[in-house]
Amino acid sequence: MSKTGEEDIASSRSSKTLEVHGKEAEASVLDPAKKDEDFASWYSQVCRFGELISLSDTKGLCILEPSATKIWNILRSYMDAELEKLGGVEEKKFPMLIKRDSLEKEKDHIEGFKPEVAWVTRAGEHDLPTPYALRPTSETIIYPYFKNKIRTHRWEVSDPIPLIRGREFDWQEGHSAFATKEEADEEVLDVLNIYSRVYEELLAVPVIKGQKSEKEKFAGADYTTSVEAFIPTTGRGVQAATSHYLGQNFAKMFEISFEDKEVKKDKKKPMVWQNSWGLSTRSIGVMAMTHGDDKGLVLPPKVARYQVVVIPVPFKGADTKRISQDSCKRDNYACGWKYADWEMKGVPLRIELGPRDLEKNQVRVVRRDTGVKMDVLRVDLVERVKDLLEEIQRNLYVVAKRKLEESIQKVETWDEFKEALRLKKLVLAPWCDEVEVENDVKENTKGENEAGAKTLCTPFDQPEQREDILLIYVRKHI
Repeated sequence: MSKTGEEDIASSRSSKTLEVHGKEAEASVLDPAKKDEDFASWYSQVCRFGELISLSDTKGLCILEPSATKIWNILRSYMDAELEKLGGVEEKKFPMLIKRDSLEKEKDHIEGFKPEVAWVTRAGEHDLPTPYALRPTSETIIYPYFKNKIRTHRWEVSDPIPLIRGREFDWQEGHSAFATKEEADEEVLDVLNIYSRVYEELLAVPVIKGQKSEKEKFAGADYTTSVEAFIPTTGRGVQAATSHYLGQNFAKMFEISFEDKEVKKDKKKPMVWQNSWGLSTRSIGVMAMTHGDDKGLVLPPKVARYQVVVIPVPFKGADTKRISQDSCKRDNYACGWKYADWEMKGVPLRIELGPRDLEKNQVRVVRRDTGVKMDVLRVDLVERVKDLLEEIQRNLYVVAKRKLEESIQKVETWDEFKEALRLKKLVLAPWCDEVEVENDVKENTKGENEAGAKTLCTPFDQPEQREDILLIYVRKHI
């Protein structure tokens, strides 16, 4: 269990850091927020000054800068290749807009989205005869045609947090149908494993795989599996990706059946068994929260737009003709400013090259993840850079994994549970998976500016437990 994530990050957000321009923006770079002291302001600054996003004129909508776009394209390419290995997965794009009557075919499923649905009612100067919704969920437009979908846009909810909670996201999303339940069950975990590898192998973010509670599962699903990330600085969990087993719920709603030679002609056609799964650009925000430090972003080499930056370091009176130009061609800025700027952007390696380095036939190499500096002979530079990038990728994961493991606290009593939450721990506790109990737990862990605890998932990797262990919370006793 974890305290509710994105809502609480939003509650302490400083509007000033989201709206600074000009001189204010420059002041924020010179005096940045500290990750451990003001996480919300720190995260907003990292996303903006690390050039992941820019704010648009519309609240809740942001512009993905080239660095974030590069990361998302790398993740999509990896997922496309892995999904193709599963067989039968094809890409198809669907419109953002859906007619009101089509949306309301799915009344029960859409109920939770209704307050935030955005409607298009006019075209130019004329009212539309039928309102169109910016669909908040994909089932209502995909299942009448039933194809697979990879990328879409969604209109989300209020209280935006850059790349975590906003009105619009890029999604990799899939919908599948099978003749048997067993095939659908198998694919749910196959896709979840792909999402786990995206986080751990590309973004260097450790995640926990498990099944959502009855309360937290996707509406309309028989069960939902997920990969969950945890941000130790805030003590908040973040749902990183989901893979849902829908059973035949939507098949019955949309009458999706198939021909089966084993079924007699006078019998009803059997319904398909369905799954849906998805991962969004929220993954970039999780990466930034996990690895970033007080200097700014820290990017894993496998997804970094620039893996190495070369900065000339001349000194007064030196002959700089032999120093090659680099991607940092801003001669009007001091070297110290350039170092800080590239550190804010998270580039994994910085190479410093000055006249003295040339005399010694070497360069100075600085790691972004650890700050370690080393002198490397130019003849060894190419191989050393390759090795260092691999080391940085591994180290980011190892450090994040250690922090996650140190944050997990196994508890057996209600008092231990509350104390672990107070200490911003990720709580591992016996659980009954009853909706009323989960509601009570959330209510009884609320505090000032706190939304209360909620379940993230029941991990597939279960610890050993005593046979006489009791549930940490029994509703009738509260």
